[in-house]
Amino acid sequence: MQNRFLVDERWFYKVCMGRHRTIPDDEIYAAVRRLLAEGGEKAVSFATVARVTGLAAPTLVQRYGSRDGMVQTALLAAWDELETRTAEADATSSLSAKGAVQFLKLLAGDDPASVDLSLLASDLRDPTLRKRASAWRETVEAALAVRLGGGAKGHEIAAILFAAWQGQTLWQTAGGRGFKLKEALKRLD
Repeated sequence: MQNRFLVDERWFYKVCMGRHRTIPDDEIYAAVRRLLAEGGEKAVSFATVARVTGLAAPTLVQRYGSRDGMVQTALLAAWDELETRTAEADATSSLSAKGAVQFLKLLAGDDPASVDLSLLASDLRDPTLRKRASAWRETVEAALAVRLGGGAKGHEIAAILFAAWQGQTLWQTAGGRGFKLKEALKRLD
């Protein structure tokens, strides 16, 4: 009789109370970014994220407070990942013009799970996200300038190369024709 009660109690909690499910924040952030990339800002709601992750919408509300808070947190986590990747690329790229091209290629990443730069740049109305983007741009331009000889000329070429690279990254998603970074660098030099 006691065993039957335990089975019935487990059944009750499983069926009536629902199962407790936990998902790491990184998986939720990835789901939010995937929804943003596929359907834009309107594709992300507590309901859509709940459906994709299997979590209950109230659990997401409890974790993030608001839809905008959930989106901002997911994008801030992406900035964290990108800043880590930037530091790694800076540490492994040679201090030369060839190293500048290598540095940008490492930032672009070939891994499908890597941060989508066009997604991060798509909406900078949020002052916190805009501040992160600006700081990252300055970091990348400084790393490029060091590889391009430093000084005023190196900083100017770095800013132009960064803008060209970001433009290429943006338009590749729309099917735009790309260019080789090393060819662009030769023309700038």
